[in-house]
Amino acid sequence: MANRLNGKTAIVTGSSRGIGAAIAEHLAAQQANVVVNYVSAKTEADAVVDKITATGGHAISVQADVSTSAGAKALFDAAEAKYGPADILINNAGLILYKPLAAVTEAEFDKLFAVNVKGTFLTCKLAATRLKDNGAIINFSSSTTVMMLPTYSTYVATKGAVEQMSHVFAKEMGARKIRVNVVSPGPTDTDMFNTGKSDEDLRRAASLSAFGRLGTAEDIAKVVTWLVSDEAAWITGQNIRANGGTI
Repeated sequence: MANRLNGKTAIVTGSSRGIGAAIAEHLAAQQANVVVNYVSAKTEADAVVDKITATGGHAISVQADVSTSAGAKALFDAAEAKYGPADILINNAGLILYKPLAAVTEAEFDKLFAVNVKGTFLTCKLAATRLKDNGAIINFSSSTTVMMLPTYSTYVATKGAVEQMSHVFAKEMGARKIRVNVVSPGPTDTDMFNTGKSDEDLRRAASLSAFGRLGTAEDIAKVVTWLVSDEAAWITGQNIRANGGTI
């Protein structure tokens, strides 16, 4: 079905590249109006919009830092000004850090929590009153929360917080028929994941999956697109580990 999101409006944070860009393109292919969010990568965000509109889709790019209340509000304001109240919120924006806990600085800790946790909190807080009834929210965690990998401690702490917040929020939003779920990718072939890794590191990560390969942004986008559609109307408060059997 190529129009399962016909007329719905989706906000996708951090969608200028990688998984976020793939999600934006997949939602647009299902006839959703898409708000492509970026902080500094305007050229990349505009390219995502151009790709969507070139095939008849509808999208705009919006600069906003969702780790601030003003930025989160600006994103919802822009979406509503163009398309009306949003139906879908995808909290994809995030940072990663590979450092042993003892080496993490207070500034690094604060920055990771500001984007990964506070950004999700601020947009969900707005969605509680500004998203349409029968909407859908997807928050992003990571399969690394259960893998106990050295150097991931601060990152998985942020993602664990997102998971728990999302589970409770799902119950709170049930009266408005707004579904809240978490998607937790495993090792995925994106610039963010690949940065700083050797070819051997990537081969080792790929070998962890049942299929012997890294996930792709397309793999994750397909899961998200299904979860926000009416086909997943009975799914809320869940954590979907899209990781090819890695864990």
